[in-house]
Amino acid sequence: MDEQPNDLPRSRPVAKVHLHPFAAVRRYYDLLIRKWWVMVLGAAVGLTGEYFFLLHKSPEFYSMGRMIVGIKLALPEGSLYTEELGNYLGTQVALMQGRSVAERAAERVLAQHTNLTQQEVTLTVNVTPRTSIFALEAVGTNADYVQAYLQACMEEYVQLKRSMRKQTSDTTLSFMTEEAARVQGELHLCERELAQFENSNTVVLQSDQGASVSTYLVTLHQRLADMKSEYQLIKALTLDQNMQRRQELATGTPVTPDQTNAAPAPNGTQREDEYLKARQQLLLMKADLEELGKYLRPKHPKMVALSEEIAQREKLLEILRQQSTEQLETRRISMSMQITNLEKDVKEWDAKNVETSRKIAESQKLRANLKRVQDMSDRLQSTMQSLDVNKEINAEGVTIMEPACKAVIDARGFSKDLRNGALVCLALSIAFLLLFDRMDDRINSVTELQDLFDDPILAQIPREKAKTRKGQLKLISPDDDRHSFLEAYRSLRSSLLFPWESGQRPKTIVVTSAIPNEGKSLTSCNLAITVASAGSKVLLVDADLRKGALHDRFNIGSGEGLHEVLVNGLKWQEKVHSTEHANLFVLPRGQTTHRAGELFLSAATGTFLKEAAAQYDYVIVDTPPVMAADDVNCLAPHTNGVLFVIRAEKTSARVSHAALELLRQRNVPVLGIVFNAVRPSSADYYYYYKYKDYYKTYPTADGGSSRKKSA
Repeated sequence: MDEQPNDLPRSRPVAKVHLHPFAAVRRYYDLLIRKWWVMVLGAAVGLTGEYFFLLHKSPEFYSMGRMIVGIKLALPEGSLYTEELGNYLGTQVALMQGRSVAERAAERVLAQHTNLTQQEVTLTVNVTPRTSIFALEAVGTNADYVQAYLQACMEEYVQLKRSMRKQTSDTTLSFMTEEAARVQGELHLCERELAQFENSNTVVLQSDQGASVSTYLVTLHQRLADMKSEYQLIKALTLDQNMQRRQELATGTPVTPDQTNAAPAPNGTQREDEYLKARQQLLLMKADLEELGKYLRPKHPKMVALSEEIAQREKLLEILRQQSTEQLETRRISMSMQITNLEKDVKEWDAKNVETSRKIAESQKLRANLKRVQDMSDRLQSTMQSLDVNKEINAEGVTIMEPACKAVIDARGFSKDLRNGALVCLALSIAFLLLFDRMDDRINSVTELQDLFDDPILAQIPREKAKTRKGQLKLISPDDDRHSFLEAYRSLRSSLLFPWESGQRPKTIVVTSAIPNEGKSLTSCNLAITVASAGSKVLLVDADLRKGALHDRFNIGSGEGLHEVLVNGLKWQEKVHSTEHANLFVLPRGQTTHRAGELFLSAATGTFLKEAAAQYDYVIVDTPPVMAADDVNCLAPHTNGVLFVIRAEKTSARVSHAALELLRQRNVPVLGIVFNAVRPSSADYYYYYKYKDYYKTYPTADGGSSRKKSA
């Protein structure tokens, strides 16, 4: 049978749904629904305990009183002071509940009521909304002391406000006197500093002098800029350009080289004028020579005379040019020296201007400081003259609106204390359940199963109550009224007959689980019945050679069976029993043994399974749990695959993972998971949830009844 498992796909596609938050919430919800009695018990224990605690607790008394506290101050000169309402009310509440008022109130009570002893009293102060009315409430174990203490607290608060007001008035007057003396001394000091400064800087601090220095400094800067510009032009222009520029500046009109009769510049030098005049005449003579050259030969007397005169003029022009160049250089040197002197003057006057500005600013600062101190002194003097602290300040009014009433038993919090005790214990019981569930890895819903396992879930088997004397569920039958139970196994049959991937259908199927009592034997029997009812010839083999009990479920006796076939070599066909179900045959376990693992490893096991698969359409093998014995690990490799049964709310996920890992290590294909004993009320169990509403009873012709699907 080694070739059979290899013909099937190793795995099937899994539509895995990752719903971790929903699964966790649903798990907790189902847990609270199932364990509702734990919460009820916790609430009852808390309620009972709090009730007995309150019965044995000393009775408490409470007294109430009211006070009105004004929150405004009328100050002189028509000003109005109003503190922020929230801060003011909070301050007054803190004063009423303060240690000073409490100690004074206790002393007053002991002084006025010698028959009372000091006791602990809780004082609560509340402010009536949108008013300045304070409601005071005192709670204690002695009625007379509580009333006296509350009244003493209100009176001591009034006395405290009066003493604070008197102390504030004295402190204010003393502070103002000291401040006025300090300001007066500061005023004298400012006056002396200003006088000393003005005496030592009389000339410098004159405002017109400061203006003249600035004006002169601006003139120096302008002259320096003009001188530098002129100097740069002299260096950049040629001799002719400089002479022409000077003449233009003198006459105010541009001069061209052909102006022979130009008048000498009034401000220009004689030599420059002569040079320009000689240059103009030379240009005219050259023009005449060029004009005569058109008609006369070069040796013509006129041409020779004109050429000689031009040569004399050029010599004269060269002499004048040399003299003008020397004069221009002298002028440039002179201007350079003037620029140096101007820069020195500018630097000195800049320093004088900065110093003058600094002293003027310092003088203005001293005058402003003197004026500020003078104004402060005047205000203080005016306030001290017009302010009468004892008469003109109207402090906030404090009035006892309602004195402390007679103390009565405080029963207001009785129901609240009972409710709180019950809620606390209820919360503790819920926390205990959640903590217990946190440590519990049992699988409660199909959503958790999908999150924890990658194997396909072939069917959900609903939970049914046992109706037999031995506490076992009855096997299904064609006319079974457990419709959802029956349809679950039909769904399992369909999952095996029509696999999700194309391939050969499994013929030899092992049904097992991780631990005992998970319903694997019941699943094997009901699966065999449903497959046989579809017309397939099915052999159900009881391979649990230690504790198998399929013979009891089918009432076939515990004679020879699989054990004798494997040990003694008997023909297995002779040990097969027919059942009341058509096409279903059973091979019982036979004699019990603890050597099942060795028997399944023998060649007889493979031969038996191969022959059975040839004679039957399907061979379903019921085996011991994986974690209870190694039998299934030895037998499963000879088959086409394993159906793994997990019981809801019982099977540990960790143990199931370990069992499946053992099977995979033996190269055993896992066909899928059967989720057994699912609670019908679970939110995840929706497929067969409405089967009772889907069927209805109708009368038959023979007077009996039958069930028919509703339209």
